[in-house]
Amino acid sequence: MEMTTVEAACELVVDCPHSTPKWTDGGVLVFRSHNIRGGRLDLSDCSYTTEEEYKDRVRRAVPKPGDLIITREAPMGEVAMIPQGVRGCLGQRVVLLRPDNAIVEGRFLLYALISPRVQAAIRAHEGAGSTVSNLRIPAIKALEIPLPCRDEQKAIAQILGTLDDKIELNRRMNGTLEALARVIFKSWFVDFLPVRAKAEGRDPGLPKHLADLFPDSFEDSELGEIPKGWKVGTIGDVAEHPRRGVHPHAIDNSTPYIALEHMPARCIALSEWGTADGLESNKFEFKRGEILFGKLRPYFHKVGVAPVDGVCSTDIVVVKPRAEHWFGFVLGHVSSEAFVEYTNAGSTGTKMPRTSWGEMARYPGVLPPDPIAQAFTVQIRPSVARILAAIHESRTLAALRDTLLPKLISGKIRVMDAERSLGGVVA
Repeated sequence: MEMTTVEAACELVVDCPHSTPKWTDGGVLVFRSHNIRGGRLDLSDCSYTTEEEYKDRVRRAVPKPGDLIITREAPMGEVAMIPQGVRGCLGQRVVLLRPDNAIVEGRFLLYALISPRVQAAIRAHEGAGSTVSNLRIPAIKALEIPLPCRDEQKAIAQILGTLDDKIELNRRMNGTLEALARVIFKSWFVDFLPVRAKAEGRDPGLPKHLADLFPDSFEDSELGEIPKGWKVGTIGDVAEHPRRGVHPHAIDNSTPYIALEHMPARCIALSEWGTADGLESNKFEFKRGEILFGKLRPYFHKVGVAPVDGVCSTDIVVVKPRAEHWFGFVLGHVSSEAFVEYTNAGSTGTKMPRTSWGEMARYPGVLPPDPIAQAFTVQIRPSVARILAAIHESRTLAALRDTLLPKLISGKIRVMDAERSLGGVVA
């Protein structure tokens, strides 16, 4: 198969500005290394800068949809394509590649760059750099990629892209399901909207069997006005931390292992995990469906529902409702911004602040009667089940993609054979 280089296949190979952007709470997106993972741009944990800073950082080139961005370090060689409708500028240690459409399909170039052969060539540069490994611009330009005919490029990109598109669809569906659950939780247990509506003589907008569960008035408490018949309590009243410590020698190597790096920010869908092979220190055991909370630097907001049985880092607190009907209520609170802010404020340590279950358990809140807690859990259980099912489906699709990718890129299997192997997988 004909080969070419990244430099020959691209109109532009542009390094990032080396200055640190001026960070703001909103404005223009900055594409940072931590946003580029697994061949996609993950904007769940975004950084922003000012419009003026943006103009300064795009003087060499304005990133546009269809461009690729590749990380130079921490880690090296992660690649993503800028999607439609996304406007931003390069952060530090990120390089922009603009494919020459007369030579290469952009998505084919993406898959070529994340293929095992090219990634191995990138890893050969580990150790370059004065303090950390650094993939220099000449090395990026010199990376060799296969160059089949354009029709073959399109077909390969279509097959692999179909799998990735389904994975992305699952991710978006999970985000929608989580957002809807948060809306209901806030309405019922933070803003008390069904109670307010009944107190004002309005329709609470719920089916009668749910509306009848809520009172129609409020009463005073040490936390202020709360629904009549509810009580003030703590998370520790309805949840516990099952301390199932386990020695590394007692863990099977194939056991799923979740560390903080596997947990996304502000997302309960934990789609990544490793295995226990090589673990050398004690861990906590968790069960599928239990809640995992990252206690190290809690402001990173790493909270999720365990998709499997496994073990986790001791920097993660395993949270379990004391009774099944409290699951939704506990998940809603523990994954909320208010809870994360509370744990962060009570953290100990300056450089590596940590919270603890003792601190978490003292989080104050308003506890509804059991029937309302049960009703909310019944409402969200199907959504959580769909989120977990989508995670496992996406991992199956990703494994299939990772199997096909090097064989298609290298020409070891033909497109028609790959299409037959897919069958109805992504139908």
